[in-house]
Order: sequence, then C-alpha cells, then structure tokens
Amino acid sequence: MPLYRDLAERLRTQIEAGVWQPGERIPSIRQSCQAHRLSPMTVLQAYQLLESQGLLQARPQSGYYVKGSPARQPTAMGVTRYTGAVDINDLVFEVLQASKARNLVPLGMAVADPHLFPLPRLGRLLAGCMRSLDPFSTVTDLPPGNEALRRAIAQRYARHGLPVDPGEIIITTGAMEALSLSLQALTEPGDWVVVESPTFYGALQAIERLKLRAVEIPVIPGVGICLSRLEAALRDRPIKACWLMANVQHPLGHTQRDEHKAALMALLARYRVPVVEDDVYGELYFGRERPLPLKAWDQAGTSLLCSSFSKCVAPGFRVGWVVAGQHAPRIERLQLISTLATNVPSQLALAALLTQGGYDAHLRRLRTTLARRMSQMRSALLALLPESVTLSQPEGGFFLWLTLPPGCDTRALHRQALAAGFSLAPGALFSGGGEHEHGLRLNASLPWSPELEQALSTLAGWIRALCPQT
Repeated sequence: MPLYRDLAERLRTQIEAGVWQPGERIPSIRQSCQAHRLSPMTVLQAYQLLESQGLLQARPQSGYYVKGSPARQPTAMGVTRYTGAVDINDLVFEVLQASKARNLVPLGMAVADPHLFPLPRLGRLLAGCMRSLDPFSTVTDLPPGNEALRRAIAQRYARHGLPVDPGEIIITTGAMEALSLSLQALTEPGDWVVVESPTFYGALQAIERLKLRAVEIPVIPGVGICLSRLEAALRDRPIKACWLMANVQHPLGHTQRDEHKAALMALLARYRVPVVEDDVYGELYFGRERPLPLKAWDQAGTSLLCSSFSKCVAPGFRVGWVVAGQHAPRIERLQLISTLATNVPSQLALAALLTQGGYDAHLRRLRTTLARRMSQMRSALLALLPESVTLSQPEGGFFLWLTLPPGCDTRALHRQALAAGFSLAPGALFSGGGEHEHGLRLNASLPWSPELEQALSTLAGWIRALCPQT
C-alpha cells in the first residue's frame, strides 16, 4: 500500500474509533511529518484523500478538521441512468472548437500545459529516426506495430508487476483508437455498455458512433464505480462490456484501491462481462508507486487495457496501444480496415525515447510539477468558492472537478467564460443523460500567472452569485 494510503487508513481508524471527534482539528501536516517520518506531500495526499471521502474538511489558514459524523461514507454521484442512444458529439465539437483560441486562458483544455513535455528531445529523436528510416518499415510496422516499441511497453508493465506478452500489444493512433477498436471488438450495434458517471466524453462519443446504448453507473468520489449499482445493472440488462478508468479517473482524478479493483473484477467475472480499461493517466499518479490496472485482477484474460503517450510525453504524436490478449487478431483486422496503421516515424522516436533512458526522469519531473500546480489551484479555489461547491481531490493527472448546487447551469458559465477570455469544460460533456449539468472541469496544469488568477477570481465570483447564501 502506498504510504499516503497507509496514513489515511490509520487516521480513518482513529476517527471511527472516536480519537478525533467531529469539529476537532487533526495534527498539522508538519506534526504528522515528524510523527510518521513522511514527506509533506505524502501527508497532504493522505489528508486530501480523507477530505475527498467526506471525513475531513480543509479550512484555509487553519488546517484539517474532522467533518460530520465519523461513520458517514461518501455516496454515489447521482443515480443509474439507462441512457440508451447517446447524442453527445455535437456538444463536444462545440466546446472543443470554442476553446482552441490561443488568446484564452485554457482552463477547459483537455491536455496538460504543452511546455511540460520534452518536445526538443522528441524532435531530435524523430529527425534521427527519419535519417535512418528503413523504407521497408512501412510494411513491417503494420499492425500490430513496431516490435521495439511493443517490447519496451511490455517491459514497463513487467517492471510494475504486470506480465504482458509483446505479442498481445497493438500500437494504435492514440488511445481513442485503442478504446474504440476494443469496444468494437466486443459489441454489435444496439448492445448495452456500462460507463462511469461522470465519465470521459470520448467514451460517450465512441458509444454514439458505434450505435451502442449506455448504462451510466454513478461514481463514489475517492472510491470508484458504485459496485451495488453496477451489479443491479448487470442483472437488469444484457451488458456486453464496461468502459472504465480505475487509475486517475477522468474527470474526478481518484484511483481505486486494490481491494475495490479486486471486487470489481470478481463481480464482472461472475457475469462474464469484459472490461475496456482506459489507463491513459496511469503514469500521472501522485503517490510513490504506479497503481496497477484492472488487468492485474483479470483471471479470465478477457479484459483489454488501453493507454497512450499523449497525456504524459507526446500529445501530438498520437501513439497509443491496447493490450488485447485473446482479442488481438480481431483488433488487428479492425485496424487494418479503418486506419491501416499508426505513424511509423512516431513509433520509432518513442521506442528510442523508452530504450535510451530519460523517460522515467521526465515522468518524475512532470508528476512533481502537476502535483504542485494542482495543489496551488485547489487551495486558491477553496479560498474563493462558497462552501456549497465541492472540489474533487485528485490523486494524479491535471483536472479538478467542481460540483455546484443542482440547478446551476455550467454551459452558461462556459459561454460567459469565453466572452471573458478563458475557457471551461461544462459538466454536460461528461454524461449522456444530463446528470452533471452542474459540474465543471478545470485544467490544473497551467503555471500560475496574473491571467490565471484573474480567470479563477472571475469564475468564483460568478459561482458565488449563482449559489444560495449560507
């Protein structure tokens, strides 16, 4: 168990035993660092995890306090929705197109600050690969993709305790192609597919494009998909697949505990429902160890594990992959008749980056920067927003999720923001059934600046005007 989770569990036990009563201040971060010989970041992560689970409350300039009843557990975000046919693409296109302008403060941007990536080195590697490019590689690197890159990806999984055969890996044009091909391999038009709520809008777009029907299962913040609601849906509908994010969930940012992952996979195994796992943020964890994907608990070997380099090192290269297992032959054929193959020079450059060293050092720097910027933005918003607004407590990645009181229209905030010089991602993007119209996703990877500070202040002022006085 990561150190921050171990500390969080000890504090939870103390709270439930009554050592710390509701309203009491727990030891400061500095005191806990000294008592447990942990770093400030580790203690902060433990406190913020307990805050996201409803046990602690942060008070600006004061510290962390026990919140409410110590026995209270976080509840699921909304109800199960059998959305059926999904109609989300027009809204996604509208929001993404409106948010592209360079003069905007990009709080609605879907990728991390581009300055955080090693673009000069990637450029040099790409140039070198082009100079020595084997003309025949355009044939040899057709699906499943470049052998050196697939082997390097398999080695990374092996280092983290997940044995993967390079032959199971298919290189794709980004994670979206990996995820869409995986879903296509498991379903036929009209089939039911489970997604989390809120979920990544790309999942809803794929479901719409493939003419599938969605079952939106609410998420328990800080925990994961609600297993009791999931089991009810599995009994109620002939579910053919689940599209899930167990690590650094988008947009909430939490990572499921290992015991929750094990219970989830055991439940799906009983109903013989495979998982399409979206693990694109798995490398952007804030803890000491990379969290294992759900595939580590897949006894039947039916799950498909998808990821990419887009979120952590090379957004513009559009190189992803799927660990397809027994589904590999079908996915290779599907790729051949859709996009044919993934860009060969990009594959070669990324294989060189992984094999020549420096990749892990880049990831460490990136995670440190993202955690610092996330903490800074979150602290600023806690001081600016009314108590009726809740903030997610991400365990990785670069998104913050705001939940406003029901009835608040974040689409209207999105339009106001564009006129005021910044972008937002309204909650309507993250549900096909209108469940999160009062939610809001913010990009927390941006460096602090007067423009960012002004955008957050302006947004908070609008939200205070919308929220009932408390």
